Amino acid sequence: MAFPQDFVSFLLSVSMKSLSILGTSSDAGKSWIATALCALLHRKGYKIAPFKAQNMSNNAYVTLEGGEIGRAQAVQAEACGLRPIAEMNPILLKPSSDTASQIVFRGVPGLHIEAGNYYKTLGNLWEKVAEIIDWWRPRCDVLLMEGAGSPVELNLMDRDLANLLPIEYTDGRWLLACDIERGGVFAQGIGTVQLMPEASRKRGLGLVINKFRGDPKLFAGAEAHFAKHIEVPMLGTLPMRYDLQPEMEDGFSKPPEFGHPEDPLLCWIALPRVSNTSDAQPWTLDRGIRMQWTRSAEDLRKARIIVLPGSKNTIADLVWLRQEGLDQVILERAAAGVPVIGLCGGYQMLGQSISDPDGIAGNAGSIEGLGLLPLHTHYNTEKRVQQVQARWKENEWQAYEIHMGHTELPEHYSPLLRADNQPEGIRQDKIWGSYLHGLFEAPEVRRALARAAGIDRHQAPERNWHSHKAELYDQMADCLEHYLRLENIYRYLDS
Repeated sequence: MAFPQDFVSFLLSVSMKSLSILGTSSDAGKSWIATALCALLHRKGYKIAPFKAQNMSNNAYVTLEGGEIGRAQAVQAEACGLRPIAEMNPILLKPSSDTASQIVFRGVPGLHIEAGNYYKTLGNLWEKVAEIIDWWRPRCDVLLMEGAGSPVELNLMDRDLANLLPIEYTDGRWLLACDIERGGVFAQGIGTVQLMPEASRKRGLGLVINKFRGDPKLFAGAEAHFAKHIEVPMLGTLPMRYDLQPEMEDGFSKPPEFGHPEDPLLCWIALPRVSNTSDAQPWTLDRGIRMQWTRSAEDLRKARIIVLPGSKNTIADLVWLRQEGLDQVILERAAAGVPVIGLCGGYQMLGQSISDPDGIAGNAGSIEGLGLLPLHTHYNTEKRVQQVQARWKENEWQAYEIHMGHTELPEHYSPLLRADNQPEGIRQDKIWGSYLHGLFEAPEVRRALARAAGIDRHQAPERNWHSHKAELYDQMADCLEHYLRLENIYRYLDS
């Protein structure tokens, strides 16, 4: 793609560098490496900002202005010492089915659009992305860009907004994350580089082998094998570090499990259209409890706590629960005194009914809820997107709401907690419901739920999740410095 001469002159007048983290596939570790690099370069004194032109994820964060962006970019902003803003993720696609997504542009949610109509509906998306890249030029020294999926999807390369186009536009450089856990790491790295246009190949600073487990000696000589086929050097091999995960991945190809096998079980239901899986992350700090994402009735029958998380298509996921027979297991466990918690879409599922006659949030229609809480939800075009100050007894912390649908509560009920000094959610014995994402970031909330479940040996540290993440970012930066040769990166950034 050629750019006008007047823009070339503009490039010369602005010194911003761009460094992109590409991947051989989805879930290769791009977000993790980008976050670690943000933390490292920020620590080194670079004025750095994160950017992902187009993200597809139902893990969303709400900015202070009330805009939606991918949580990965919000985490990267924290690692950079910045407040998350919509310009860090201009386009967010939030899948509501296998063929449709809600489009969020510059933080503002829009319509649900079928995949085939995406480019037709939004016109020339690249011009809009380029405009926001230009907005960043005087505002940072380094724009740390995260790619999406693979940069060499041959059927999409001419309109792939998230990978090679932004690199070319900014005259940037790239690193390639190769996922050794999937196997075929040589084919991944060599094949991806060889399928790139020649001009793009020359922008490569190095390959990063990610998620290595086992004896590093078994991978000795890997650099020489890569060098026989491509000129892009191998920078090193990163180990799989389960203890350095500020966010969960979007998918559940390998459902994460935390805790000792003999500890009491906390089950999060892995809904097909689950959103904001990060709500579960604070539990990874605790001892005396085992946390698991599951779609298994057998697991739920063993659970001491059950959580229904958020959903991007609440009606469709509730239908799925019933098709799998999980609704009856949830009701049985609730009747046996097991705490059942609903967050956002899961909160709506716990009520008496959900009505979305126009299909505003996904599947159109009305459906009976699980009936565990006395509430009714109706969908309209208004979407509630805002940060709030949550309060549980003496504990205060920042949380956020991001949902469609208005929930009607009975005249007399017990709120779960307070948000911005207003009652929020509902508590009916051991059934809790809340619209707040970040509910469990306060350790006292986790302790209270464990007590309600009769889990006596549960222990939650005093520090909150936000403080813990700050420590994680530093440790992630240390990990990069220990395992990778970073000279190529610094040479480029300082040139």
